[in-house]
Amino acid sequence: MEQQRNLKLVQQEQIEEVDDVQHGPLPIEQLQASGIAAVDVKKLRDAASKLVPLGFTSATQLHAQRLEIIQITTGSKELDRVLEGGIETGSITELYGEFRCGKTQLCHTLCVTCQLPLDQGGGEGKAMYIDAEGTFRPQRLLQIADRFGLNGADVLENVAYARAYNTDHQSRLLLEAASMMVETRFAVMIVDSATALYRTDFSGRGELSARQMHLAKFLRSLQKLADEFGVAVVITNQVVAQVDGSAVFAGPQIKPIGGNIMAHATTTRLSLRKGRGEERICKVVSSPCLAEAEARFQISADGVTDAKD
Repeated sequence: MEQQRNLKLVQQEQIEEVDDVQHGPLPIEQLQASGIAAVDVKKLRDAASKLVPLGFTSATQLHAQRLEIIQITTGSKELDRVLEGGIETGSITELYGEFRCGKTQLCHTLCVTCQLPLDQGGGEGKAMYIDAEGTFRPQRLLQIADRFGLNGADVLENVAYARAYNTDHQSRLLLEAASMMVETRFAVMIVDSATALYRTDFSGRGELSARQMHLAKFLRSLQKLADEFGVAVVITNQVVAQVDGSAVFAGPQIKPIGGNIMAHATTTRLSLRKGRGEERICKVVSSPCLAEAEARFQISADGVTDAKD
């Protein structure tokens, strides 16, 4: 009877897997506050540690794991060259920039290229798309699919789409995403945009702390999906003008929303900006393994392509 009661309390804390006990932010005080005895909490921790080891491993083993990472093509050879193959699986890649700089178009292209075979730069998996701005367009996928010789109906069927309406809903969608990833192989998960709803749900400096805490938990959940399922997580981010004394002479500088929370949570940060006409420029701003570099690409009816000289 006591075990059934504890199991119910554990489920109320959204602890559904052993990994949640080891990886989740679940201090003993939180579990005790829910009504679970301290001795039972310790038993839960000890049992989980035997199933999910969190100790040291050799760099050789880590290197072997890294060799299994897949790079998914962006559709542009020049951009792939700068990214050393494309968008990396198992980590979070952030795309930020002003409106019409190509963030959403790149996301649409990835929804298609992730379905390509491995020898063509794909991920041989499905795509998941959380849309916070209402900018997802299935007809764009059909155009891009035709370019890569894929069946349009199959491409659309392999994209799981959800519209997020507030920050809490956006976070809850990740729980549904995890259950779907258990059932089938997803190569890419896109959140466009990860910060748009935070700008409306939290306003003013008085709610800044609550906003950053909520955002940190959301990003942490995304990283957990990347770790557990080897999916490439791609998030877009809006920017804000940074007005200071120098802006009088040089014009306002832009910076991505989310502050240090966003900067530390993402593995690779890519800055996108407009070029001439349909040309766009992508700069590697931050990455543990990529050098700072820029690549030119173009937005066309076929998605992201190489820029024309």
